[in-house]
Amino acid sequence: MVEPPIAEEFVEAILSNETPRKPGSQRAQEDNRTMTALLNLLGKKHTIAILHQFAMDGGPLRYSDLEDAIDIAPNTLTTRLKELTDVGLLTREAYNEIPPRVEYQSTEKARDLAPVFWYLGVWTERHNLESASSHDSGIDESQSE
Repeated sequence: MVEPPIAEEFVEAILSNETPRKPGSQRAQEDNRTMTALLNLLGKKHTIAILHQFAMDGGPLRYSDLEDAIDIAPNTLTTRLKELTDVGLLTREAYNEIPPRVEYQSTEKARDLAPVFWYLGVWTERHNLESASSHDSGIDESQSE
């Protein structure tokens, strides 16, 4: 994955191509609907993990590559790949071979999300989340031997 420039330069580059929108304007309402649709898609189980694999790899990936990299049920992987393809974040290419071969490739839209994963990686290096199992169990791990 290509590392983006420092945060300030990254945000400045993105915003330099944008025009201001008045709150409540037609464009702001359209942007809000688009953001809502994106967050709904990204909020589905395993979607971010799948996109992260494409951001990290950069090349085409086969179904089996994703299945090996992510702990995901086959039917869920199939559904997520179809959803990501339908919204234009991935392309699907089937080859007329025996056995059949299908490859998925990230589109420019998906590649534009790559810096998000890079920044999440930086965030995880700076912060440590408690595991859900230790947090839910009520065990204070600092007191354990």
